[in-house]
Amino acid sequence: MLRFSLGFIYVFNRIAAFSRSLSGAHLNPAVSLSFCVLGDLPWKKLLPYSLSQVLGAYLASAVVFVMYYDAIMNYGGGVLTVFGPNETASIFATYPTEGVSLQTNIFDQVVGTATLLLCILPLNDKRNRPAPEALLPPIVATVVLGIAMSMSSNCGGAINPARDLGPRLFTLTAGWGVEVFTCFDYFFWVPLVAPLVGAVLGSFFYQVFIQWHLPELEPENNGQTQLTESTDEEPLEEKEVFHIKVAAL
Repeated sequence: MLRFSLGFIYVFNRIAAFSRSLSGAHLNPAVSLSFCVLGDLPWKKLLPYSLSQVLGAYLASAVVFVMYYDAIMNYGGGVLTVFGPNETASIFATYPTEGVSLQTNIFDQVVGTATLLLCILPLNDKRNRPAPEALLPPIVATVVLGIAMSMSSNCGGAINPARDLGPRLFTLTAGWGVEVFTCFDYFFWVPLVAPLVGAVLGSFFYQVFIQWHLPELEPENNGQTQLTESTDEEPLEEKEVFHIKVAAL
């Protein structure tokens, strides 16, 4: 698990660094939805971003399948299965642990995604001393690593609808069959819907408990902005402000 998480986060870090100038490194439909709700991303971009994220996850799963085809077939005895000691479907999509209730899995995904948003929204907030641009990918990658290591035992720790739906669609078309959607009482909708709910809740909590209490931005004579308190105190020291759209898996 540790080896997989570290490898996944390293790749995520590189992808975020490569794509942040194009889309702000939007790799997660839940995060994109959160940015739309907060007004930081136009709603018209939500659908194309989400479809692109799912397509990217689908194609990445195809690459993994081809690269490890021999190992997958040897482990599964030449059969692609969803259940049993030699199942291989969980290599791609997330599935619940036996004995964990549906309510627990939903709560797990809501809390995990809300935690993700609570950690990355300050990086996009002009009033909250944003991190330097060069540090954004490793910071977000570290956050995702922490969530993956601490919240994956119940149902795989998806916290990203594209990360689960894309690979699940691939396994559907690659030979695992419709069982990838019908297994565990149609569990597939949990990592698809619960992260969206968690992202909105995380955004709400950030606004209510943090953002609304931050000092306001006021324009200076040179057209730049600085942070000022809403009291008679002196203005805070001037500092360059980054407005970077940050998103995670």
